[in-house]
Order: sequence, then C-alpha cells, then structure tokens
Amino acid sequence: MKLVVALGGNALLRRGQSFSAQHLLENVRGVAAQLARVAHHHELVVTHGNGPQIGLLALQNSAYKAVAPYPLDMLGAQTEGMIGYLLEQELANHLPPQRSVATLLTRVEVDPADPAFAQPTKPIGPVYAKDEAANIAESLQWHIAPDGTGFRRVVASPRPIRILGVDPVRWLLQHETVVIAAGGGGIPVVRAPQGQSLEGVDAVIDKDLTSALLAKELGADCLVIATDVDAVYLDWGMPSQRALGKVRPQDLLAHTFATGSMAPKVQAATGFVMKTGKKALIGSLSQIEEMLAGHAGTEVSSGGGIAA
Repeated sequence: MKLVVALGGNALLRRGQSFSAQHLLENVRGVAAQLARVAHHHELVVTHGNGPQIGLLALQNSAYKAVAPYPLDMLGAQTEGMIGYLLEQELANHLPPQRSVATLLTRVEVDPADPAFAQPTKPIGPVYAKDEAANIAESLQWHIAPDGTGFRRVVASPRPIRILGVDPVRWLLQHETVVIAAGGGGIPVVRAPQGQSLEGVDAVIDKDLTSALLAKELGADCLVIATDVDAVYLDWGMPSQRALGKVRPQDLLAHTFATGSMAPKVQAATGFVMKTGKKALIGSLSQIEEMLAGHAGTEVSSGGGIAA
C-alpha cells in the first residue's frame, strides 16, 4: 500500500518542551522507530510540520539587527533540510542497508491573491503568556493569536495549488526509497505576474493540506495525519466530548473544529477522500499500525458512518 504520512509539529517537539536540538533529536528517534515498522510493509512518503522550528529560527533571525530578517520561505527551506536530515538519518538507522531514504526540498505554488495573506492564522514558534505576547507583537510587529491557554505568533497560510517536483518522488518510490518531502507544507512560491518565473513568498503553508495534495498526485492508497491526539473528537474539552471512529467526509464537515489545529486536518482528510475515493486516517503516531488495521484513530472514508 502506498502511504503518505503527515507528522504534526508536536510529534517532533512536544508542548512544554524546550526548543533544544537534543529534544528534537530524541523525538525524531521515537518517530523514526514507528515509521520504520510501517516502511517494512508499505511504500512510504513522510511529510512533517515545522511550526515550532520555523518560529525559533524567526526569533533567532530577528535578534540580529545588522540585516533585515530572512523571509519565511527561506526559513522554511532551512527547516526542511534540518528536520529532513534527522528523519532520514534515524529512519536509515532502523531500515536494512539496501532500503534507501531520501529527503527532497519541495517548492509548493500558492496564489498571491489568496486571502490568507491578509488574515494570518498559522501558529508558529513558542507559546507566550498574554503580557509577553503583547510586548513581542509590538516590538517585532508580529501578529499574535490565542493558542490554548497561551498565545503564539500567527503568519499567512495560503492554500497549496501545485506541488513542484512530484515526478522525482514517483521515481524514488518506484526504486523502493522512503521519501521525506514537502516538510513544513513545502517552500511557498508564487508565479510572477505575466510570466513563468517563480519567487518565494513570506508564508507557511499548512502541511496537512499540502500532504493531501501530494497524496492525491501520487495516487496514494491512504493519507495518514499523525497528530498528538488519538482521534478526532466532537465537543473537544467538554464533558460531552467523544471520539469519532469511522465517518463520512460530509458528516465530518457538518461540524466545526479549532482553526489552526484540528480544522486543517479535517479539511485535508475530507478533501483527499472526496477527490480520490480513498481513505484518510487521523490519530496518534504511536497507534499508526493500529490505525492502518482499522482498530484506532478516526477513519474518514466514503463508506464510513459516525461512530463514537
């Protein structure tokens, strides 16, 4: 089976952890052990989030005043290389020598007229207390929004419309390579007016939406969105909360989910299923094998029906 597995940013750096290289490496090692078991039985493409990492790079970037801060497309490329290197190395440590692993920098075209540029919603970087967030917003001219009990920087998150370089991914899969691609949603680029040239743009694309588009282009049998909760929940955080088992996309879309967290995952999963007729899974990476067997997580499919 051909799988695209989208790793949430919290799989790589858990909430409350310091943004240290050691924590990132330790978490990647745990992720790689899980993914390697899946790779033994399936064709595998891995995508990943980069919210904590690109936010940290932006903070470090802003601390050096001698030059203007680097734009988010360049910082996104840095996170693709950094996280991709760690995933590639740790996966290779778990796989037989003849099984190759490759990381690809992936450009993703977005629309320069996307309304997301005027309404930032994508959280990146650390969580701040209210007063600290207000000071940072004023000093760095950043947009800040609530995230759980704290506040985080939010940036533009335009929809992906085309993934550049899908053919190399297909070729690598045909040669039994585990591919790491479209990290952080890919490097956002826009087409120059009245021309064919492309240029980077200051944004962070939602990795789940890019993963769904990549899964569709590759003809994947299943899209797996691995997050830090074990399923999609209705009434999250309330006494009436309940997990969803198998559900049809139209039934899932009838409910409202948190912007910037579960909403894009639901949007990506339902979009993939409705466009391809295949299935999508949302749940915890630690249960990925159980999800694939139909025993855990939320399965979105055309034949599903809401089940607690």
